Amino acid sequence: MKKTALSLVFFFALLSVTAQETATDTIQFWTKKGTISLLFNQSAYNKQWLGGGTSNVAGNFGLNYDLNYKKGAIAWDNKFILAYGLTKIKGDEKTAKTDDRLELNSLWGKKATGEWYYSIFFNFKTQMDTGLDKDDRKISHFFSPAYFQFGPGIWWKKSDNINVNFSPATAKLIIVHPHFTEFGPSFGVLQGDSSRIEFGASITAYYKFNVMTNVSVENRLNLYSNYLDNPQNVDVDYQMNLFLKINKYLSANVAVQAIYDDNSIQAVQVREVFGLGVNYGF
Repeated sequence: MKKTALSLVFFFALLSVTAQETATDTIQFWTKKGTISLLFNQSAYNKQWLGGGTSNVAGNFGLNYDLNYKKGAIAWDNKFILAYGLTKIKGDEKTAKTDDRLELNSLWGKKATGEWYYSIFFNFKTQMDTGLDKDDRKISHFFSPAYFQFGPGIWWKKSDNINVNFSPATAKLIIVHPHFTEFGPSFGVLQGDSSRIEFGASITAYYKFNVMTNVSVENRLNLYSNYLDNPQNVDVDYQMNLFLKINKYLSANVAVQAIYDDNSIQAVQVREVFGLGVNYGF
């Protein structure tokens, strides 16, 4: 499965670069930008090292691509995110995932007044590779879980770097393979089921700013309340990406994600990835 995931990673990388090379100036209303990054981490200790430690090597691939449309009263923002990472610890025969995300966000709006738009949004999230727990038991894989959100709303768009969308009528679909719910619930899907449908309200916000020259911070927040089941328990998904540009091809990245979803686990899930590597902007 890891070979399949890596193949997908490089396929999307090639697709993005090819798209950049074949685009022409005849498309006047579309703007696109993106970054491909390869991050590497490595630690090594010889047997005489008394401070303790285990040699390891890790690598992360990331693709962040924006494709936006603006013509008259119509605005349409699209963001594609792909991330995959592996780590190998000395003495351990297996590799372990450090990152695994596949996400698409699409937000269409028609201007109402000023910086406000009537909107329709779509969000899709899943993973590419198999997930294992500490006992090496399979707990997830490609398209399991898969999350879909869709709904109309109102969109405040100050610029491409700051906007907020509120959808008071959001449909949410969660899909998992039946073998994950055979003996109990999984990712909010009840035992014996393969999907869960929810209906509620969502808020999505995006804010990107420059801390200083060549240092930028991207913030993405999604809040969701299910009208049909404990609406006071709001699902939270916050992602922060700090990007430090060293030169045209070298960069350092810090990615932090915090998730709270009481249907999956009644605790805050936190993920952090740091790396120094090669990036390509297009």
